[in-house]
Amino acid sequence: MSQRKRILFFAEAVTLAHVTRPLVLAQSLDSARYDVHFACAEGFEFVFPEDSSISMWPLNSISSEQFIKALASGARFYDKKTLSAYIAEDISLIEKLKPDFVVGDFRLSLAVSSALCKTPYVALANAHWSPYSHKSYPLPTHFMTKLLGYTLTNFFFQMIRPIIFKYHALPHNQLRREHKLEPIGDLRQVYTYGDYTLYLDAPDLIPTNNLPDNHRFIGPLIWSPNIPLPDWFKSLDGSKKTIYVTLGSSGASEKIPLIVSALTKLDVNILIATADRSDIPAIENVYVANYLPGTEVIRKCDLVVCNGGSATAYQALAEGVPVLGIASNMDQYLTMSYIVKAGVGLLIRSEQAVDEIILENTARVLLGSSEYKTNTKKMKAVFHMLDSCKEFNLFVESI
Repeated sequence: MSQRKRILFFAEAVTLAHVTRPLVLAQSLDSARYDVHFACAEGFEFVFPEDSSISMWPLNSISSEQFIKALASGARFYDKKTLSAYIAEDISLIEKLKPDFVVGDFRLSLAVSSALCKTPYVALANAHWSPYSHKSYPLPTHFMTKLLGYTLTNFFFQMIRPIIFKYHALPHNQLRREHKLEPIGDLRQVYTYGDYTLYLDAPDLIPTNNLPDNHRFIGPLIWSPNIPLPDWFKSLDGSKKTIYVTLGSSGASEKIPLIVSALTKLDVNILIATADRSDIPAIENVYVANYLPGTEVIRKCDLVVCNGGSATAYQALAEGVPVLGIASNMDQYLTMSYIVKAGVGLLIRSEQAVDEIILENTARVLLGSSEYKTNTKKMKAVFHMLDSCKEFNLFVESI
């Protein structure tokens, strides 16, 4: 029998999604054929199964709080010093384990460290960041909208957006030059760069043009915590429609009380997963948990309210449920731009989510519209056309 191929996964532990996505793919590999290793910082230990055959390795990442703060302010996630430390740590582990290739989810330093180690690098990314997708970018939530209004702020943003994207990519390209590597472009290339790039999306939802051979779609990757349903889930009022609310690990959790206040006017069951980021109390028809098995819960729901990011939004679409996205950062706005265009959800900018009437009326539209129900059923079929784990295994075999 030939020797097992060794694969090393890197997860950047700044959000739950960047940990669970590579973990699901790592777990899908046959341990008889592959020697799988997983490097990740502390903070999301609850997602790792105790009986796994995967070898775990400690890794440093910036904190979730630092990441979310940078998102909110539009600052760079990583300065040159931080990336240099990442690169050194990557190289140390790669040289220790000598994998056949590495897989990274938002571990942007791998664009340098893998090249220096001459180890093939597989990048996991969302296609809305691809330089081969759209050419327009929505204005993220920014304090200037309060001073200048949306229209004028968006006008200036669109003018300087190419400069902003290059500014965010500057530390990466500086380090590439220092290590005698070619610069790789702006923020879009930094987010999607790899010897191979795998998009965790459906091409029908996010179309691309002239995609090179080393870029491919493997389909939406759906993850849900393996935890039991709470007792109250069995006693929900079946005569009422049900809404699932979660703003995840990177949404504006301070808005949950206002969202719930607006939704209670609809006479529905409201199920909330706080991700340990809100202390909202349970009241009549409002049910609260730190975490819920999202996929199982959404199957019984009529609407999902989330931060607009792909993790929860794709859970909803995979079950044929429309999405109300309350977005704040660029990644969330990009995800929601395609969801809105496909007619399977609606967007509320986070600065607008201070008006209960807007929240209530938008939810009412999504709950009552037959068009959204029809579109989400079609999208569910699209999502199930590609099995991300199966496609990933086929990809691994092909290389």
